[in-house]
Amino acid sequence: MSAKQLARTLKQQFMAVVSGPVEFRGELTLEVSEASRVAEVCDFAKSELGFDYLVDLTTIDNDADAPRWTAVYHLYGYGHGCHLRLKTGVSEELSELPTVSGVWRTANWHEREAYDMMGIRFAGHPDLRRILMWEGYPYFPLRKDFPLAGKPSEMPDVAFSDPAPLEGGPFVTVAGGGDSTVREPRMRNPEG
Repeated sequence: MSAKQLARTLKQQFMAVVSGPVEFRGELTLEVSEASRVAEVCDFAKSELGFDYLVDLTTIDNDADAPRWTAVYHLYGYGHGCHLRLKTGVSEELSELPTVSGVWRTANWHEREAYDMMGIRFAGHPDLRRILMWEGYPYFPLRKDFPLAGKPSEMPDVAFSDPAPLEGGPFVTVAGGGDSTVREPRMRNPEG
């Protein structure tokens, strides 16, 4: 089966909650309108359609738009070699999705990262705790309302006590210039 046929099959199975597929640059995306059913849709995609690998789980902060966040599941099937993307909205009031760690074991760390960086909780997750930031860190760094310069920390033994400026840092590109080698940070200091 092709990716389009697999997407149509998934949509037919969950006609009431799945819309699409939308194709963009050769990639297919289905939208799950009821976030509470995303685990059920994912389970069917794995068990019946052969999407045996959760490549990634990413999140988008829609800021002032509703829903506040979008969770995007990037699926792949080793048997048929097809990719498929599922996305669902997460409201700020609930900020919770059902876990898919029972469907794909790799979801465990993907969901922990989404929680740690964006603040989205996953109901039923076996070990939902921070994976990159330390426990007790009060912010979610990938949210759009998190300032680029950082926030001061009340824990000077654990992290910086002052915001770290980004201007001129080793990983900051220079705006402008017609050539990407001029903007590349490593070109400013080739020895470093």
